[in-house]
Formats: sequence, C-alpha cells, structure tokens
Amino acid sequence: QVQLVESGGGLVQAGGSLRLSCAASGRTISYYRMGWFRQAPGKEREFVAAISWSGSNTYYTDSVKGRFTISRDNAKNTVYLQMNSLKPEDTAVYYCAAARTIAGHYDYWGQGTQVTVSS
Repeated sequence: QVQLVESGGGLVQAGGSLRLSCAASGRTISYYRMGWFRQAPGKEREFVAAISWSGSNTYYTDSVKGRFTISRDNAKNTVYLQMNSLKPEDTAVYYCAAARTIAGHYDYWGQGTQVTVSS
C-alpha cells in the first residue's frame, strides 16, 4: 500500500505561485508513474500533469502548459507541482495519485489540498 499526503495549497492572488508537495509513505514510489489531478466545485476531476518513474517524461493538460511544472525526488519519496501565473480558474482541490503501470489507471490517491486563486 502507498499512502499519499498532499500539502502546500492555500489562497493566492491571480498571477501568484504555489508549490504543492505529495509525500508518499508505505513503500517507495521510485517506480511509480505519478500524477496530479484537480476537481473544481461542480466539475469532474480532471488530469493536470504526470511524470514517469524516472522523471524523464512529463505530461500536462493544455490549460497549464508553460505555467505548471511537475517534478519528483525519488530519494525523498515526494512529487511536486510548481504552479506559476495562477488564474482563478485554477481554483480546485488538487490530488496526487500513483500508478504502478506505465499507462492506465492510478492505483493510489491522496486526500487532496485546496488551492484558491482570487481575482
């Protein structure tokens, strides 16, 4: 089992930055594909970014490209999401997830951290 705990959310003005962290415990996530998702009020959860186990491949949804950066530190068993130039539409609960396979569904999810961007 992998436990994921997100942190770093908060209230920020439009144009500001936040860095989310996802700390894993239970087992190493060094060989897991990791992802960030978000869910805004009244909307379905959506994919934000993902990173391969080695960190050599990253993927982003179009709306965050050029503003968000996903990274990982396998030695610390932690994944990050650096969010710059935040917009009110980025307001959501952000979730970290871990997948044991290269593609397909995610096996483990965190509880989420709230990000609120004021205009």
